[in-house]
Amino acid sequence: MSGVVEGLEGRVFTVLGAAGFVGQRVVSRLRAAGAEVFAPARGDPALWTRPLGHVVYAAGLTADYLVRPFDTVEAHVGLLARVLKEAQWESLVYLSSTRLYDSLGAVDAHEALPLRLDPGQPRHLYDLSKALGESLCHTQGQGRARVARLACVYEGAQDADGFLPSLLRQVMAAGAQPGAPRPAIEVPSSPSFERDYVHVSDVVEGLVHLALRGQHTIYNLASGENTSNASLFDGLGRRWACELRATLPAGPSEAPRIRIDRMREEFGWRPKGLHSVLDAMKETCP
Repeated sequence: MSGVVEGLEGRVFTVLGAAGFVGQRVVSRLRAAGAEVFAPARGDPALWTRPLGHVVYAAGLTADYLVRPFDTVEAHVGLLARVLKEAQWESLVYLSSTRLYDSLGAVDAHEALPLRLDPGQPRHLYDLSKALGESLCHTQGQGRARVARLACVYEGAQDADGFLPSLLRQVMAAGAQPGAPRPAIEVPSSPSFERDYVHVSDVVEGLVHLALRGQHTIYNLASGENTSNASLFDGLGRRWACELRATLPAGPSEAPRIRIDRMREEFGWRPKGLHSVLDAMKETCP
């Protein structure tokens, strides 16, 4: 994105969840810029005794939240509540998710849109715990807490989890050899299914902006553009000379369209488009 944050030398940051996908990259970005970064392990008592500066709260569970419900609630709510109440912090950015909009259907999802969550749905355990964390930032953040609702964050085929990284690994492994027929990959999804994909480098820069300069409580960190499986499969197939076939039928899309006006207006947010990133990947990973 444009508007890279400058002047981080000597600034104090604390990254909770520093071992995670986003947290690791936040730590690397800050340290490379000369910031002083505290990346405590779970249970580190220093969290309660030293000034934390600007906190990036990246602790949480994603893929395994259903099998670890108590850990999910502790990470998304319990630890956050204690940090807000007991720790010494200058600002705090809480990583939430644009998944909170999913129950609203194909709407223009802006930050002030009321949510619709169902405690009776097991999948909504994740959403409800994130929403409660957001509520704590609203009510107990003393005007210094921000919420970053992240879309589908990716980097590349090396990512441990995720739909897109899994596809990238498959197409890179299956790409056709010269003169050979195009290999086919069956994907258990619908061609109509859509996601908003945002590159992790843009997310990291956005989080630093929010920590230092955010004026609102909630921000969508997304690309602002949904990519359908049909478009994704076509793009991957053309670049890596294979064919991806959806095994589920097409249908109307129910994906919300994530609005990023707030990030654009405050920080000149212009995240990289997915297909431009795929072009760059193809040049380096033929």
